[in-house]
Amino acid sequence: MRSILDKITAFLFIIIVMTGCSKSFLDRPPLSQISADNFYQSTGDLRLATAALYAGTPWADWNYNCYLPVGDVLSGNMAVGYWGDAVQLNTFTVTGLNGIMIANWKSMYKIIAHCNVTINAIQQKAPDSIPDRNKNAAIAEARFIRGFAYYNLAVQWGAVPIIEDNSKLIISPLVNRVKTEDVYKFAINDLTFAAGHLPAADVAGRVTTWSAQGMLAKTYLTAAGLNRQGSRNQQFLDSAAKYAGNVCKNSGLALSANYADLFKTQFNDNPESLFALQWAPGGSWLEGNMLQIYSTSAEISANGSAGWFGIGPTVDMYKLYATRDSIRRKATFMINGDYYPELNAAGGGFKFTGSCALKKHIIGTNKDNNAPTMTQTTSTEHNALLRLADVYLLYAEAILGNNASTSDGDALLYFNKVRDRAGMLPALKIDADSILLERRIELAAEGQYWTDLVRLSYYNPAKAINMLKGETRVTFTISGGVLTPASPYGVITPPTIQSFTFPIPSSEVTANPKLQEPPVSYY
Repeated sequence: MRSILDKITAFLFIIIVMTGCSKSFLDRPPLSQISADNFYQSTGDLRLATAALYAGTPWADWNYNCYLPVGDVLSGNMAVGYWGDAVQLNTFTVTGLNGIMIANWKSMYKIIAHCNVTINAIQQKAPDSIPDRNKNAAIAEARFIRGFAYYNLAVQWGAVPIIEDNSKLIISPLVNRVKTEDVYKFAINDLTFAAGHLPAADVAGRVTTWSAQGMLAKTYLTAAGLNRQGSRNQQFLDSAAKYAGNVCKNSGLALSANYADLFKTQFNDNPESLFALQWAPGGSWLEGNMLQIYSTSAEISANGSAGWFGIGPTVDMYKLYATRDSIRRKATFMINGDYYPELNAAGGGFKFTGSCALKKHIIGTNKDNNAPTMTQTTSTEHNALLRLADVYLLYAEAILGNNASTSDGDALLYFNKVRDRAGMLPALKIDADSILLERRIELAAEGQYWTDLVRLSYYNPAKAINMLKGETRVTFTISGGVLTPASPYGVITPPTIQSFTFPIPSSEVTANPKLQEPPVSYY
């Protein structure tokens, strides 16, 4: 919504001053460069401070470098050429010098630094005249986003440093990694606080208690399998079901009627969107949403030139779409002959004449989006990082738990709500494979599938490895209805259990040798 975007724009310069110089999480935000004594003086100030956490350069760098390459290229949903670091993800040859993963690590820690600065300033500087509920609500927004960041770090690296106060690094700049289970616990604590102090409703674009409870469900569900062979922690499964069930049953939210509408800018921050990045048009390189760099044609691009990275579904991804599942396929991937009236609408729409390409996040021209200042690198789509449909499927998975299959009424109800919107027939019974497949299709090109595979690897590593081994990780051409796999972008290294954890960026290890030491307990 415009209100939150205005606040982001107005406050962003403060955040940039505070953290823009950071080269890694070891760099301290220079708090002396702003006067916190004169800023955090009213509820309006707090709202302005937290609004800035939903966008900005750290998120832009992550959104550009990591969102699709990690979640969908690494997992085998898509492939992209002409980008060596992405080829490493495609071929399971990621090193500590991989630029995508360096950006991933640094972005998460810069986002955490933003949150830390905001939390500590509110706690230390906000006067008693601001009601406690307003202070706690603002802190809860920052803790939600910080919890989201630590969850991502745990999924991708496992044991990582936990930083709560960046200013303390001045005294002790070298820090240890923390055990993976404690990183998840830290994220859970942040999200639990957020769930208890965020409102049930707010202006569109801001997180609510339902956002936090949905993210809590995902975190508990992922952590439930950690270091367990063949089963998951039932207490964590129960917690995941509790929080996901609250969202499903008590939030009053419902799935949007039209799947394709979720990814059109006129439906930004729709009720199904539980957490979305708040992008504005215009701005410099790596300040906005750059997902339209994957646009295939000048006639559907903001600045009249096509994007520079060709990304498309793999053979495996394309084959997953049943004949009946055309709604989600067409909204996610373009296939030869597809027509999109919303793209280049003033010119009569757009017919795709290539073989295969990304459709989701490709929103069209400035006129299509009523955004004259939008550029190729500042898309106005508020891409959601947590959706209601995601939580519905998490709820079904949590209910399934350690069972081989389930016909539980709640699990089927919410699982089938997702399928019904897609025009698919209802399931009468579900198991781990059917849930994983449904999540892969429903959330394709939304950066989710790699997380699902990591979650599986925690408690059934052999199955997770074999799923990666069995993939055809290449794109394809279509001619006369005949699909021909393309040549691979590189030699694919056989995946192992180590493939599910990334090497720490080499530059970080050089700056902080303690990162090579065994992880320590945080609690």
